[in-house]
Order: sequence, then C-alpha cells, then structure tokens
Amino acid sequence: MIPTKTVLVGVDGCKAGWIAVRHDPGSTLRNPRSILRNPGSIASVAVFASFAALLASLPDDAVIAVDMPIGLPEFSSKGGRGPEALVRPLLGARQSSVFSIPSRAALYADTSDFTTIEAWYAAHIRASEVAKATSDPPRGVSIQAFGIFAKIREIDALLIARPDLRGRVFESHPEVAFCRLNGDQAMRLPKKIKGSINPDGMAERKALLCRHGYEMGFLDQPPPRGAAADDFLDAAAMMLVAGRIADGEARPYPDPPLIDRVGIPVAIWA
Repeated sequence: MIPTKTVLVGVDGCKAGWIAVRHDPGSTLRNPRSILRNPGSIASVAVFASFAALLASLPDDAVIAVDMPIGLPEFSSKGGRGPEALVRPLLGARQSSVFSIPSRAALYADTSDFTTIEAWYAAHIRASEVAKATSDPPRGVSIQAFGIFAKIREIDALLIARPDLRGRVFESHPEVAFCRLNGDQAMRLPKKIKGSINPDGMAERKALLCRHGYEMGFLDQPPPRGAAADDFLDAAAMMLVAGRIADGEARPYPDPPLIDRVGIPVAIWA
C-alpha cells in the first residue's frame, strides 16, 4: 500500500498548462489562506507549464490524481474505453461531462504545433477520420475532446517512458470525485452554463470540499494566472482523490483496472 504520510497532488489541465493543488502533511508552514483544517497539513496551489515540470517539483513517492484520460484504446467501442461507460450512470444530469476517448491512432494522428486556426481545424478533421476508422460504430472526435489531445499525449508519453509513474499517477474525473465525496450523490448544479461559470454550482462544490477538510479562504482565493476558477476546484477535488488512493479508500472503475496495449492501467479512480 502507498504510505499515507506522503505528498498528495490533485491536477487539472488549464490554459497555461497544469494547475496542481498540493498537500504536504506535517508541514510547519502557517499560511491561513492555504491551510487545511487538519493540524500540520498544508494545501498550496500552483500552475506548471508541463506535466514533466510538475513531476520534477515533487518527491518520488508523491501520489497524483489528474483529470485527464490515462491509458488509450487501440479500437474504440460504443461508450468509450470502459471507465466512461461505468461512471456515467453515477452522475445523472452531470454525465455529459464524461466524454469517450478515441483510439491511440486518432490521438496521434497529427501532433503538430498549430500556428493558425485553419491548421487546427484541419488537424481536427484528420483526427476525426482516423477515429471513425478505428471505432465501432464509427465515431469522430468532438471539438472538446480534440482540445485536450496534446495534454493526453503529454501524460501518455511520460507513462510509456517511465513505467514507475504508473503506480503514482492516477486518472480521475472531477464530477465522479464530487459524487463519491458527496455520499455517491451527483452534484445538483452544473459548474458552467453555456460556457460561463455558474456561481451556485461552484458554491455547491466549495461547500462539499470544505466538509472534507478545506478552508473556504483557500478555495475563495483567485486561481493562479493561466488557470480558471473551475480548474482550481477540480484540482482541489483531485487532491482528495489522491488522498483516498493513498489510504486505500478509492475505487477504480473498472475494478480491477484494464491494461492498454503498452501496459498502462485504464481506470477512473474516485
């Protein structure tokens, strides 16, 4: 079992890279805007330009839960890889936040750095064509999914190059995490409505996070530059999942996890 007295990190992708909420048990820091209720425990938040930079800032035994798909299928069936189909029924009206992951070939169909919007849309079309050829029923790639392809590849490449990370970096999903933290009841309100922050939905999630140890002053602070307020809350939820994993309390969907072609575990943890 992973030792509980270790650094716990919750991560979400953001505009500037990756936002990470970090918990250092036993720290002697005393910052009232970043302290959890547990004595001697500290939460801090920062943005990193790359996942590799985030890893470099952490001790080797840190446990990381990230809101990003980990483990890619060679062929995509109806409902996604498996984890997606299992967690959607838990979320009720929030299940649309879980989208299916296309094949590894679609993820790597175009890895260019796009300098124009036209090139970006052309790459999306190419990825959709590959996705349709490697799925049953044939299914293209949504704009939302395509927008995070580079981040999925970033983690995928690290886990391929460093198998040691596969026991420390775990996939989770914010709405699944909030559901599990809420006694297996999905959140009533969305975080966003038509692309804009929904204050009531954010307040609902902040209240839940506070019931699990956060101080409202920490959650109410502006997110670091390059991250949005909902990214910050999602990373905070991911940190609690990391703690559940470290303590042996988290559940993987499916249980046991699947394994992709290159040996990476495939499961959503919460």
